[in-house]
Amino acid sequence: MLARPSLTALRITGQTLIIGTIGAALAEVINAPIAVLTGPAVLVSLAAVTGIRTGIDDTIRNLVFLLVGVSIGSGVDASATQAMLRWPFAFAALGVMLWATLWLCAQLLRRGFGMDRRSAYLAAAPGHLSFVISLSMGLNLDSTRIIVIQSVRLLALTLTVPALAAAFGIDLSGPVMPTGAALAWVHLATLLLAGLGIGYILDRIGLPAPLLIGGMVASSLGHATEITPGVMHPWLGYAGLMAVGTLIGARFNGITRASLMQSLGAGLIVTTLTIAMTLLTALPVAYALGFASTHVLVAFAPGGLETMIAMGIVLGANPGFVAACHVARLLFLTILLPTFVGRINHP
Repeated sequence: MLARPSLTALRITGQTLIIGTIGAALAEVINAPIAVLTGPAVLVSLAAVTGIRTGIDDTIRNLVFLLVGVSIGSGVDASATQAMLRWPFAFAALGVMLWATLWLCAQLLRRGFGMDRRSAYLAAAPGHLSFVISLSMGLNLDSTRIIVIQSVRLLALTLTVPALAAAFGIDLSGPVMPTGAALAWVHLATLLLAGLGIGYILDRIGLPAPLLIGGMVASSLGHATEITPGVMHPWLGYAGLMAVGTLIGARFNGITRASLMQSLGAGLIVTTLTIAMTLLTALPVAYALGFASTHVLVAFAPGGLETMIAMGIVLGANPGFVAACHVARLLFLTILLPTFVGRINHP
């Protein structure tokens, strides 16, 4: 989970984070929605497709996730417990939405873009990119095209969800981090160590993004019991979110412009259909749970787990609800994808 990075990895990480920082600054200047995430995502992805080598070392990435998890956990409140008995309905709706989205998008990719059925199902998957790549390689499919479509989906969702939030009348001009007294340094260190330990256990049992969730669990418990009061130091929280935005753009590393143009249309159309399905499901669920529609939208939106959870805190969503939905989404896909792909007898 944590390993000593090489000098080359550190150099690439450093230049990628510099590009991400510039992207965040430019986005702030033009008042882009959630500039700390969208700015780095756009500029780093542009740098990657022009041939600049980008990437974040795995150890640094995991430490960023731990920091972001602790930051998100500091926003847990009593409403999470009050809503828990109603969450099973949300999970059931999420499962049906994922099944329908996967089937519809795969049919679109097959009939509209000539993809074989296995590749179409994997390219249509609303999330779980690492699992999708593993399956595509194991089946000797066109992994490059699948990765391009999936990367376009991640970037498009990162840009679209804030735009939809603005369309719903949500003011995104406020601070991106919770306000209040900052965590004492000893409390921050305690939460980071506890999150690291919990993350190690979660990693051993195969849960996705273990340090992100570990940090959230440790911080949520610390704040619920008032043992570690306070919010993340703003500059640390901002740096963590900016690194998450940078990670989104870095997924385009190694993708050529020719490969991008070949599959850009497919990726955008699949993303549009996915967003439509998410909206159709999120709005009635939000009404039933008594949540803000944008909060359920970000919980159901099939972007990267770490990205959508981070975006949830920016939008002021219930962090426990958002995290639970995204973990459930990955678990659903772990079952659905082999079911869809495995029942196909030939390409």
